Amino acid sequence: MKRGYWNINLKNMIKTRTHLGHDTKKWNPRMAPYISKKHKGIHILNLVKTARFLSEACHLVFDAASRGKNILIVGTNPKRTINTKIKAIHKKRVADSVASAAIRARCHYVNNKWLRGMLTNWSTTTLKLSKFRELKAAEKTGQLDRLSKKNAARLKRKLYNLERYLGGMEYMRGLPDIVIIVNQQEEYRTVQECLVVGIPTICLVDTNSDPDLVDIPIPANDDDIAPLQLILNKLVYAICQGHSSYKKV
Repeated sequence: MKRGYWNINLKNMIKTRTHLGHDTKKWNPRMAPYISKKHKGIHILNLVKTARFLSEACHLVFDAASRGKNILIVGTNPKRTINTKIKAIHKKRVADSVASAAIRARCHYVNNKWLRGMLTNWSTTTLKLSKFRELKAAEKTGQLDRLSKKNAARLKRKLYNLERYLGGMEYMRGLPDIVIIVNQQEEYRTVQECLVVGIPTICLVDTNSDPDLVDIPIPANDDDIAPLQLILNKLVYAICQGHSSYKKV
């Protein structure tokens, strides 16, 4: 299977501030191999390594998509962690970018809140997804409107919550083969569950992250939306190329 050319450009990475890390006082020493220098109190990421790992990630998702594998993209917007207006806007944009990327790539996604045990307690997640699909079908066919107002309201509230948290996983029939995580610090629970279950991970890692926890770390600024969108666009393109070459036996 011929792999594509991903057109990863260092100038575009600099333009989107992908190279900007955190304050030098807030860093994880395990990120040292991915840092090129210090500048005005912040660490500067080595974009050559970013390009290398992004290319490796593109190859991985291309191969997976070309074999019909399931890919899950995770980048949530949990209201409980928002303490400033600016952070709220950023996290909303991250969540929207994740949903948009996943829809374009025909992947599954979680962009609201990672529910504990989503992967490690897959049997429970399967039951919730089944109930979600059942209630969605009932609403579509008008069955809920034929119930008493009290029961209809209760089931519609349940459907709302299930769609809010599991809507991006509606068509998942099994555990994902690869999980793409857009921020290790925010999605640490997802990283841990992937480690427990043994699911390969691709993850953006800033200078305060631990690259050893994921299979393919992509060194990048995770505080700006532009680097995230640039990286997601490359991965989405690779996935779409893989889907186009997929032939069912």
